[in-house]
Amino acid sequence: MKPTDADVAAMRSALAYARAATDDVPIGAVVLSPSGSVLAGACNGREASGDPTAHAEILALRAAAAAHGDGWRLTGCTLVVTVEPCTMCAGALVLARVSRLVFGAWEPKTGAVGSLWDVVRDRRSSHRPEVVAGVLAAESSALLEEFFRTHRL
Repeated sequence: MKPTDADVAAMRSALAYARAATDDVPIGAVVLSPSGSVLAGACNGREASGDPTAHAEILALRAAAAAHGDGWRLTGCTLVVTVEPCTMCAGALVLARVSRLVFGAWEPKTGAVGSLWDVVRDRRSSHRPEVVAGVLAAESSALLEEFFRTHRL
């Protein structure tokens, strides 16, 4: 699938969240309502919270569910994240009934949207969101490369 102008704009917002991450892997996520407005956004918060589940996607999904007003269901919504989601995040977005996933950089070590696994398009699942991959991938990758260059010797 080809990204829309709205996908690119939302990815720029997710990148801004990623850049706000301090002492954590710079990953950002935003959730768009069915009308395209931003419901929620977040960056990784594992280090700050001491919570291994505090990935940007999970934090954004939680906040979006509270704002959206349909309980935990995010039907019609789009999750935009700077990096291919891991297994936990891919499973969460499927369970939340997110309609579209837009992501930036591929993650060959932990990615669960085609790199290692494909949780979101598994035929056995009753919900399979549309996927748009590689949106502003170079910018997303550059953030990660810079982070790991300075945090891991």
